Amino acid sequence: MYDVKVYVTYKNSVLDPQGEAVKGAVHRLGFSEIDEIRIGKFFEIRVSKTTQPIERVIEEICDKLLANVNMETYRYEIEEEV
Repeated sequence: MYDVKVYVTYKNSVLDPQGEAVKGAVHRLGFSEIDEIRIGKFFEIRVSKTTQPIERVIEEICDKLLANVNMETYRYEIEEEV
């Protein structure tokens, strides 16, 4: 069994209007030292043992469903339960 955490965020070249709105609100709260806030998505996935490499399974799911690879990038962490 694997526990996988997937983080999806906009590429640096893509404007993040939601992140800009949150940054503006943070500045209005008095935290002017905050330079940037990026909004993203987080997924927790539990995967049974598989005959395919787990990295291949997760990357295929991310490429086909979880991330818009034209605008977003992703990274993941895999923990194998013992």
